[in-house]
Amino acid sequence: MDLKKTLKTLKLNESTISTILGVIVIIFAGVLVFNYLKKGKQGSTVPATNTQIEEKEENQNNKKTYTVKKGQSLWMIAEEVYGSGYNWVDIAKENNIKNPNLIKEGQELKIPAVEAKIAKTTDEAKEKITGGTYTVVKGDNLWEIAVRAYGDGYKWVEIAKENKLANPNLIHAGNVLRLPR
Repeated sequence: MDLKKTLKTLKLNESTISTILGVIVIIFAGVLVFNYLKKGKQGSTVPATNTQIEEKEENQNNKKTYTVKKGQSLWMIAEEVYGSGYNWVDIAKENNIKNPNLIKEGQELKIPAVEAKIAKTTDEAKEKITGGTYTVVKGDNLWEIAVRAYGDGYKWVEIAKENKLANPNLIHAGNVLRLPR
């Protein structure tokens, strides 16, 4: 048991040795994580390149072509060409691309002459409810009714109590609800 005698002379007990080994393991793990994250960041960044849209005349169709650069997706190309990524569908359709995730660097894509698509917001401002009753329309729920009536969705509970609703999740178009004021 030479090791035991050596440790006694160094006056290191088991807890001190465990602490030292624990610190070494944590440092080693930290270095591994740092290197992993460092590699991940390098691989995920798209190098800045001078991307240019090559304009070529194609069989009197006057369509533009685009050469895919490394790391690009159809969304990125559509953003660059049209200013809207939503036009990636038009590019895929024009080039008969079945899997839009499989485009290759150097691939020539035909760019159709279409207008840029803009994302539509469907959050229409609904009118406020001012009366003491409200007739439910298709698609309504108590939360939205409470927001429109009181400006506070949490007041749906009061509407449910006032109307003695057994199941507040179940309201039908045509129901007339009393709104406590």
